[in-house]
Amino acid sequence: VQLVESGGGWVQAGGSLRLSCIFSGSVFGLYDIQWYRHTPGKQRELVASVTRGNVINYVDSVKGRFTISRDNAENTVYLQMTRLKPEDSAGYYCKAEHYMGLKPDYWGQGTQVTVSS
Repeated sequence: VQLVESGGGWVQAGGSLRLSCIFSGSVFGLYDIQWYRHTPGKQRELVASVTRGNVINYVDSVKGRFTISRDNAENTVYLQMTRLKPEDSAGYYCKAEHYMGLKPDYWGQGTQVTVSS
């Protein structure tokens, strides 16, 4: 399995970015997908998740601002981020989990998001 993230960049506070995570190498529909973020010196944080059945969850700090979605035809998961804050600055990584835990978890290489105040 390969995961490739893109869409990160620099944005001013209040702006928006859309991250993409493209999945390949296996059956996309067998995997739940999560977006994590990590800043050096801080713990990695689960930001949003979408199951193969399209059940969605968010960490409280992004509710109402971020939207996760999956396009099963394109094997892609998106993270639409709006009203960005400087504290959203981090490396954003997607992870794929087999829905029955029969395979190891897979991570992408990450994409950097920087929000200036």
